[in-house]
Amino acid sequence: MLASKEKKTLGILALAGVEPYKEKPKEEYMNQAQRDHFTSILEAWRIQLRIEVERTVDHMKDEAANFPDPVDRAAQEEEFSLELRARDRERRLIRKIEKTLSKIESDDFGFCQCCGIEIGIRRLEARPTADLCIDCKTLDEIKEKQNIG
Repeated sequence: MLASKEKKTLGILALAGVEPYKEKPKEEYMNQAQRDHFTSILEAWRIQLRIEVERTVDHMKDEAANFPDPVDRAAQEEEFSLELRARDRERRLIRKIEKTLSKIESDDFGFCQCCGIEIGIRRLEARPTADLCIDCKTLDEIKEKQNIG
């Protein structure tokens, strides 16, 4: 059965074991409770990514074999290459998480780097490392498409 072998992935909030943040009326944006909420999400995410990196290292040590058949050897090298690319992306994400955690500590979290407005709780819960509001991010993506195309 294919379904039983599929890896189930959890959302960032579920991974951190937290519920979506419930804002109180007239609550100040990025108060201590909100910063604590995002700190717990980011720390859980960072831990999960580090576990994945360790799992890959262990897997590659365990599975490394010198296959006499060139096709088997090539298949293993391709598998390892794909895993290493995924882990490289995760390593970069870990650095971005750590940068975001330092922004929380310096009270510089939750505001757009471009225009300075609030990014918003829901957007940050979907992507805690976001540093642009949705409007600036949309413009950034449009500019990127124009430069590529």
